[in-house]
Amino acid sequence: MITIETPAGPFTMTGDGVAVTAAVFGDTLPEGWAEPGEVPSGAVEAVEAYFGGDLAALAGIEVNQHGTAYLEQCWDLLRTLDEPVSYTRLAELTGRPAAVRAAAQGCARNQVALIVPCHRVLRADGTLGGYRWGLDVKRWLLKHESARR
Repeated sequence: MITIETPAGPFTMTGDGVAVTAAVFGDTLPEGWAEPGEVPSGAVEAVEAYFGGDLAALAGIEVNQHGTAYLEQCWDLLRTLDEPVSYTRLAELTGRPAAVRAAAQGCARNQVALIVPCHRVLRADGTLGGYRWGLDVKRWLLKHESARR
């Protein structure tokens, strides 16, 4: 497990040596999320590159988190987003347009902050909605990404 300082605050990751299994903004993992373990080679450098302006750097980080088939589909889909979408659009992209609440759960239950970019999902009216790590962090990330697109 490692905590690095970023412009958005401390960022902590843990892994299994091959994949990141949890990542949070803060210096401790929520209880029961993942055992402290070896962060995969290159993950710290990729996160630092992202904060340095290389938004694509996170794509190379292997991630391993488990949930229902639909949650895993949401998490995989989130990693393909290049810009913000609404929860409604996220549900549409999963092929289940009526599953807006389930798509929102995909964001709420994501345990790999930043690398699985649930911060890119907004309310239908374009407002930020919630973010487990705080709206200031979500706002910072979106502004950082918007300036580099």
